[in-house]
Amino acid sequence: MIKDITYIHEHVTIDLSKEKNNIDCKLDTFDITKEEFLRLKELGVTRVVDVSNVGIGRDVDYVMKMEEATGLNIYMSTGYYKEPFLPKEVEELSVEELAKKMIDDIKIGIDGKTKCATLIGEIGTGFEIMTELEKKVFQAAAIAQKTTGVFITTHTSLGKLGHEQLDFLENLGVDLNKVILGHVALSGDLSYIKSLLKRGAYVEFDTIGKNNYLPDETRVDFIKTLCEEGWSEKLLMSVDLTRRSHLKTNGGIGYAYLIETFVPMLKEVGVKESDLKNMLVENPKRILGVE
Repeated sequence: MIKDITYIHEHVTIDLSKEKNNIDCKLDTFDITKEEFLRLKELGVTRVVDVSNVGIGRDVDYVMKMEEATGLNIYMSTGYYKEPFLPKEVEELSVEELAKKMIDDIKIGIDGKTKCATLIGEIGTGFEIMTELEKKVFQAAAIAQKTTGVFITTHTSLGKLGHEQLDFLENLGVDLNKVILGHVALSGDLSYIKSLLKRGAYVEFDTIGKNNYLPDETRVDFIKTLCEEGWSEKLLMSVDLTRRSHLKTNGGIGYAYLIETFVPMLKEVGVKESDLKNMLVENPKRILGVE
């Protein structure tokens, strides 16, 4: 069994219910999540990265309570998501003021607590264009990244605008080796994924088990090919659960799906143990600065 696993892109709590007019999109089921996280611990998971940020239900007290209840190390994020989920302060504050809030989250602590943010993200873009407010968030994130040295993790909508995100950050002086691109597998385009990897960014297979977006068989084929071509040191995996209905108790796949179902699928097609360890253990530790 692989040990010391990190789930690099999750939501311990998230609230998109108002914008989506759906209470299912408010993930605040502490006791159910706790039980699922305890199962993750049994399966060799040590760390969970919570990429919920300002305006979408980030809750430092909730996360610290979950850490205490489960014994998992939960890392938190700073920044702002994407339209239409951006809070008023993105419009009202300057780029420099937004950057300072991110830097303070990273260097001082979140909401006056001792727990600091470890990543910037998930910051995102929509399907067709990068809006002016999204650009403002990316500008602030670039300042905060260059000041603190932490990684930026992004949201692409169904994999779109990956190169546009990288272009924007690169033009602002961000080292693309410090960028994680989220959801790009949902493009269904392996050549596109390779073109993003060639620019130095990490690529996240982070909606594993959500077969309505992309069949897991396709994810397995993509990961197998990329590992065979030597890319496993730039790949990451997570399930990215965001709804109450995603939890196993409520009939969903549950957080453990990655370890219990998907990893065996990768082993079955011949993905090497060393590549699995890169994706699940070594790459996340490098990103999080874990010795």
